Amino acid sequence: MQDIDLVIFDCDGVLVDSEVIAARIEADLITKAGYPIEAADITEAYAGLTFRDILIRVETEARMPFQASLIDQAEQLVDRELRRSVQPIEGARQAVAAVDAKRCICSNSSGERLDAMLTKVGLKPLFDGNVFSSLETPTARPKPAPDVFRYAAEKMEAEPARTFVIEDSVHGIHGAKAAGMRVIGFTGGAHTYPGHADTLTEAGAETVIRRWPELNGVLQALAGWSEIA
Repeated sequence: MQDIDLVIFDCDGVLVDSEVIAARIEADLITKAGYPIEAADITEAYAGLTFRDILIRVETEARMPFQASLIDQAEQLVDRELRRSVQPIEGARQAVAAVDAKRCICSNSSGERLDAMLTKVGLKPLFDGNVFSSLETPTARPKPAPDVFRYAAEKMEAEPARTFVIEDSVHGIHGAKAAGMRVIGFTGGAHTYPGHADTLTEAGAETVIRRWPELNGVLQALAGWSEIA
C-alpha cells in the first residue's frame, strides 16, 4: 500500500461490537429519566457521539432538561458491561493485520475504555500504542470535530490526503472529511440498520463495506484510483 500513508480505524461499531451495548444502556437511562427512546433510535441517529452530546441533542428535541449525573451513571454502567461482554467484530483482527501501511485508532471513547475493550478482544497489540481518544487530544473536542484525526495524522507523520479512515457513523465521517481524509464506510456491526450504507455514502464515504475481508481490495482500488485521478 505504497500510496497510503495511514489507515485509521474507528473502534466502537467498527472493531468491537460495543455500539449496541452502549445504546441499550443509554436508551434505558434516558427513558427512565422521562423521555421514551429505543436503543435503535440511539444507534441510528446518534452513533459516534459521546453520551454527553447525545443528551444535549435529545434535550433539544425533547425540550426537557436531564440531570448531569446521567452522564457519569451511563459511563460507569457502559464501562462495566463492555468489560464483561464486548466482542470483536468478525474478521477485524485479520483485516487490521493485513494492512501493511501505518495504522491507528481514532475514537470518541475514553483512553481507559479503549484500553479495556482492545485488551479484552485481543486487538491492542496490533496498534503498537497508536490509539487516540478525542477526549485526550489538546482540544478534547470529540467527533464530528476533525481534531482527533488531525492529531493522529501529525503524530503518525501522515499526509491527510493519503490517509484512509474506516467509519460506521455519519458524525465520524464528517470529522474525517473535515480533516481532509478519505473515508470508507463500514456496516458490519450489530447496530447496522436498513439504509445504513446509503446514509454513510451521503455523508461522504467513497464506498461502504459490510464485511472485513473486503477491506484490502477496496483500499488498493481506491489508492490506485487516486493515483490515476
